[in-house]
Amino acid sequence: MFDLITNKDSNVKNDVLSGITVALALVPEAVAFAFVAGVEPMVGLYAAFMMGLITSAVGGRPGMISGATGAMAVVMVALVAQHGIQYLFAAVILAGLLQLMFGIFKLGKFIRLVPYPVMLGFVNGLAIVIFLAQLGQFKVLDSLGNQVWMQGAALYWMLGLVALTMAIIFFLPKLTTAVPASLVAIVGVTALVHGLDLEARTVIDFVRDMLPADQKETATLAGELPSFSIPMVPFNLETLYIILPTSVILALVGLIESLLTLSLIDEMTDTRGHGNRECLGQGFANTVNGFFGGMGGCAMIGQSMININSGGRGRLSGITAALVLLGFILFAAPLIEMIPLAALVGVMFIVVIGTFEWASFRIIRGINKEDAFVLFLVTAVTVISDLAVAVVVGVIVSALVFAWKHATHISARTHTDEDGWKVYELDGPLFFGSVLHFKDLFDPQNDPQDVVIDFNESRVWDSSGIDAIDGLADKYKIQGKKLHIRHISPECRELMTKAQGYVEMNLNEDPRYHIATDKLD
Repeated sequence: MFDLITNKDSNVKNDVLSGITVALALVPEAVAFAFVAGVEPMVGLYAAFMMGLITSAVGGRPGMISGATGAMAVVMVALVAQHGIQYLFAAVILAGLLQLMFGIFKLGKFIRLVPYPVMLGFVNGLAIVIFLAQLGQFKVLDSLGNQVWMQGAALYWMLGLVALTMAIIFFLPKLTTAVPASLVAIVGVTALVHGLDLEARTVIDFVRDMLPADQKETATLAGELPSFSIPMVPFNLETLYIILPTSVILALVGLIESLLTLSLIDEMTDTRGHGNRECLGQGFANTVNGFFGGMGGCAMIGQSMININSGGRGRLSGITAALVLLGFILFAAPLIEMIPLAALVGVMFIVVIGTFEWASFRIIRGINKEDAFVLFLVTAVTVISDLAVAVVVGVIVSALVFAWKHATHISARTHTDEDGWKVYELDGPLFFGSVLHFKDLFDPQNDPQDVVIDFNESRVWDSSGIDAIDGLADKYKIQGKKLHIRHISPECRELMTKAQGYVEMNLNEDPRYHIATDKLD
């Protein structure tokens, strides 16, 4: 319904300009999540800088943006409130080490096994969460310090500036894609507000609303370089018992959100990220965060979508965003503080439109009721609870439905074509659970000289399926018969060893999908 991706290729200009745009959008998010976690704004900004820089440099998904996130911030609240920020830094270090272990043992590949309805529900729920989060910018503090909805001129100016921002982002790419539309919108709306002295809340107003009354006048986003410091906590088993539960949850939430965002960007850009490498990148970044006074984090879906929609594809885009953010903190805080919140809200509303899978309304009419239920369930849990819980619930329900319907069984229809070749038309997924049944479908000894295996209605999900195809090809070779494999994805063909030479490629008809395997992750 909305195709906001205007450039598919990576280049330096697009990456740099997109990175600047992302840096502008990182500030209010990092500040807000720092307050959610109960720490100072600079702790969130440091986290956004370090997470963004390290994961962009060494992570597994070029173009993906990481920083301080709400999903991890809510996990930190209790630990900070009960034991203080030093225990938080220790917990973030331990979470990073756990994520490094995930990468070392190559567990990132399992994100490829998340069912498609769960992915749809994750994307839709995330879009709704992002939308609801922006509604908070339409609230102000009254004389008693309570948050109330904007009214009168303030509300009208807010709505007008949001609409103007969205219009620029939507229509500018139709005229030129030389610069990111989001960057033009933010700069243009900021210049308009201050040039005409319009009534509009800015980033510094947002920060002041979160501070005590005696700190409002001195509020600033200016800071210094983060410095190395070992967390000041006792190094004993009692400390481990305190931080371990929080660290485990932080590690899991961070990896689930990061790897699902990676898969989403893979689909949007028709490329492939590396899940295991991203686990290592996230782990290294969080470990560094703990030693340099950051609150840690993971991939940020909203900022990643801004980057992708603005043309950012390479690692340079994320590195630029991190370095520009640091530059703002050190040298140009007043420039960030004067950005109207309406401009950032408009950018995020465009992200919501581009992220929501509008085609799911059409898909629902065509899929079975079990998949539709999973889609709605994951969407609802994402909105009500959080992303990690939603994905886990969705995968469990999908697995139960899968088992109930005996979907692990793969079947084949056979017929003989006009050339006398026997054709096996497969139906169902090929993975570790269906390998044995797959092998029983074929009869290499009694089949004719030429045999066709058509995967048009089947998908290969993991390396066990690839091994099964290779084994089958070996059996036909021993019998001296010729095997023809059709409608297999390029990734499957790349992973094959013995059967690779039997694949008949058709670029127009062959499907494209990813496989859970260590060789490509």
